Amino acid sequence: MPDLNDSQLLTLFNQRDQAALAATEKQFGRFCLRIANNILGCREDAEECVNDALMKLWNSIPPEQPHSFAAYLSVIVRNLACSRRTAANAKKRGGGEFTVALAEIEDTLASPEHPEAVLDTIAIGDALNRFLDTLPAETSAIFVMRYWSDMSIKEIAARCGKGQSKVKMTLLRTRNALKEYLEQEGLR
Repeated sequence: MPDLNDSQLLTLFNQRDQAALAATEKQFGRFCLRIANNILGCREDAEECVNDALMKLWNSIPPEQPHSFAAYLSVIVRNLACSRRTAANAKKRGGGEFTVALAEIEDTLASPEHPEAVLDTIAIGDALNRFLDTLPAETSAIFVMRYWSDMSIKEIAARCGKGQSKVKMTLLRTRNALKEYLEQEGLR
């Protein structure tokens, strides 16, 4: 089965055709697994999380009609993985790329004691979206790959064809700009 576009996938979900799940897993399975694994640090938990995300996707479409299927699915996976990670790591046993990325950005946000909670607030989310719209496309992509998809510096550098030091500097400058932006918005 060839890859389907967003509209075709939505049509299958709206028709309640179970082929939608197989097509989604084929197209986005590895992407979702990477997000979940980067947050959870355990492949088995990540696989369960992806399965849970597919079930949640099945139950939410319809009525939801997302404009970007990949973005909608990645939000579901990320939220499920974060919830699972919070439950599993109540004693701060963590590790993995998610912890490193969260430590990088926590000083930028209003409440460094609970960065996961701050990232999920509507006000911060809206401000982040507005901020990302002001950035050059490549800078925005690097920021999203690091702090949303939880990719390592090495993975981002390889994907963007940049050196690791260039990626680190871009992230540092973007975090500083975000901090200033949030202060201007009264959110920090």
